[in-house]
Amino acid sequence: MWRAAGLVGRCILATQTAPSMAATVFRAAAMSTTAGGVIDPRRMRNIGIAAHVDCGKSTVTERVLYYTGRIREMHEVRGKTGKGATMDSMDLEREKGITIASAATYTQWRRRDAEEDTHINIIDTPGHVDFTIEVERALRVLDGAVMLLCGVSGVQSQTMTVDKQMRRYSVPRITFINKLDRAGAEPDTVIEQLRSKVQLNAAATQVPIGLEDEHKGVIDVVTMEAITFAAEDQGARPVYSSDLSGLPSELVDDAHLKRGMLLEALADVDDDIAEIVLNDEEPSVADIKAAIRRSTLAMNFTPVLMGSAFKNKGVQPLLDAVVDYLPSPLDVVNTALDLRNDEASVELITDASKSLIALAFKLEDGPHGTLTYMRVYQGTLKKGDFVFNVSRDEKVKVNRLVRMHAASMEDITVAGAGDICATFGVDCASGDTFSSSRDVWLSMTSMHVPDPVISLSIKPKSSTNSAKFSKGLGRFQREDPTLRVSYDDKTKETVISGMGELHLEVYVERLKREYGVETETGRPRVSFNEGATTKVPFNYTHKKQSGGSGQFGRVIGYIEPLTDEEVADGETFVFEDATVGNNIPPQFLPAVEKGFREAVEKGPLTGHPIVGVRVVLQDGLAHAVDSNEMAFKIAARSAFQEAFLEANPIVREPVMKVECEAPSEFQGAVAGQLAQRKGVVTNSETMGGYVRLVADVPLNQIFGYSTDLRSATQGKGEFSMELLEFRPVDGQTQKELQEQFAKERSAES
Repeated sequence: MWRAAGLVGRCILATQTAPSMAATVFRAAAMSTTAGGVIDPRRMRNIGIAAHVDCGKSTVTERVLYYTGRIREMHEVRGKTGKGATMDSMDLEREKGITIASAATYTQWRRRDAEEDTHINIIDTPGHVDFTIEVERALRVLDGAVMLLCGVSGVQSQTMTVDKQMRRYSVPRITFINKLDRAGAEPDTVIEQLRSKVQLNAAATQVPIGLEDEHKGVIDVVTMEAITFAAEDQGARPVYSSDLSGLPSELVDDAHLKRGMLLEALADVDDDIAEIVLNDEEPSVADIKAAIRRSTLAMNFTPVLMGSAFKNKGVQPLLDAVVDYLPSPLDVVNTALDLRNDEASVELITDASKSLIALAFKLEDGPHGTLTYMRVYQGTLKKGDFVFNVSRDEKVKVNRLVRMHAASMEDITVAGAGDICATFGVDCASGDTFSSSRDVWLSMTSMHVPDPVISLSIKPKSSTNSAKFSKGLGRFQREDPTLRVSYDDKTKETVISGMGELHLEVYVERLKREYGVETETGRPRVSFNEGATTKVPFNYTHKKQSGGSGQFGRVIGYIEPLTDEEVADGETFVFEDATVGNNIPPQFLPAVEKGFREAVEKGPLTGHPIVGVRVVLQDGLAHAVDSNEMAFKIAARSAFQEAFLEANPIVREPVMKVECEAPSEFQGAVAGQLAQRKGVVTNSETMGGYVRLVADVPLNQIFGYSTDLRSATQGKGEFSMELLEFRPVDGQTQKELQEQFAKERSAES
């Protein structure tokens, strides 16, 4: 089985304790300017909000901005005004009611008993799997995250993807169960799913005061306070009360039960709280909060909060938890690679006085030029400074420095260690590392970029728009590493490849809106790939003599499949030079590698790329006169093609994890449709009168499914999907693909 993943290492220092909360009245922090200087990293949180689509990420962010004083009025994702949520600044986002691109903002929040504000950088990410790269690059640079779940739907497919991404980048998270106002909300069931499905040591730090229409607030089981929210002030001034006598006795009993479960979960992973519990002592609020913080930073525990952002309940306690439990930049150990010392790992120091190390993690073209989002890991980035692009060996000037607030920006003069900012006019690529000078050759590790799974041909309807068409696609490709643009020499067509139908549809629509280019597109095509299954040696000589200097090159070695561990690290092709001596002169080795890499671009079975293969070059032979780069490149390419055909080659296809939800009475119809599309149901469960079916379905069988699902469920069914893995196709499909490719080659000749 074929899986794609990536690993980026960092760890969290679980040493800080959280201050206690004692005040009883909510007080919003006044917004303060940060343009004048560097922010103390101890008072900083860099967080992302991530979840399955339609769990309320943008709504939660909207409430956060409102309650912290960052915006003066709230707007809904699908509000009547048509303005949309603040962070959804793209017209397409407001029309579709989904987040397409991650958006950054910042705010300040002061906990109830704190004397100073905490600066919070926030990145709101898309929930749709087609835009998963936005989550990848956000989590790559963030220190902590809020994972949202729907109180009705619970753990969904993209929840699992987000969990993998958080683990990949070692990002601690707190969890917020949203939408407790909806019919069928069951937070206890959701927490059990977190423990059983996501394998998280999760426990509630709150219990709801009522559910659905009766949802009024929560009981904090750490402080044993009731927190209620009034509709009259849009929940802006929550009321905290330690007097629980007015609440139903069964609710108070449940709060005590959940407190015991919280302490038990903490005692399993935290020695200090375990000692207190084993001694039959009652831990203080400060003890519990300190244990939650330590365990969260160590990624051994996930505190669970709850509420309803749409009904303005539970957001302020969530903000307190961000400050109390998520790491500051000082709590995170980040490392870079020393390019002048065999890429040795170097620990970075979150200190503004050190040499600058910053990572460009996102590019975005706008009316003022190219905007480059930066995370400063060490040192300071100042307006007017010259900095060194380590990845390109170039010196560039920082002409303008800004903080982002969705689509708007605010100029600043400096950004210190731990901060997130943006610059204009810096020519670079996503993933480039910047340092203070050429004396500092440190490079940050890159993020995981998944391979495309779907393609379609595209061309402008009018040839007069060709220049704008090329400009638009060029820009989109720079901004989005998962969008690939290529030219098919065989069909003379431009082909765009991406993560799904919606992904490509959005870029087709953006060409029309942002560049005025109407396009014609072909049918979606699945991105198959080829692979070897056995180890095969090669010993190939390329020899050509036609008078004068000829061509001669011999290569000896073997090809083999990559290991599961290498595949998990995101490797697709590995070339290893294991030669001893100079039978192949060193100047020809790059040509040999190039020949092998060219060979895997187009497989001999179906014409699709070859992935998951290692080539080991062991020996070879050169001729004093006739050997040259071209000869060795041809020898390598031909050697690979011969060996690959003997390596029991297979064709793989993308298999999607499809999650369908529909009223329970339609379960049979939905299961039948999935079976017709070669789907294998792997799980089913019922929640709140709805059934959820999870199935593995080949992507090639998914096209047009949404229409069929709506028809079979009277418009009440919906589905989401994500790439599960690449699997070998069945024998009949492979035969058809090979026959089709053979016909195409015959037609060319």
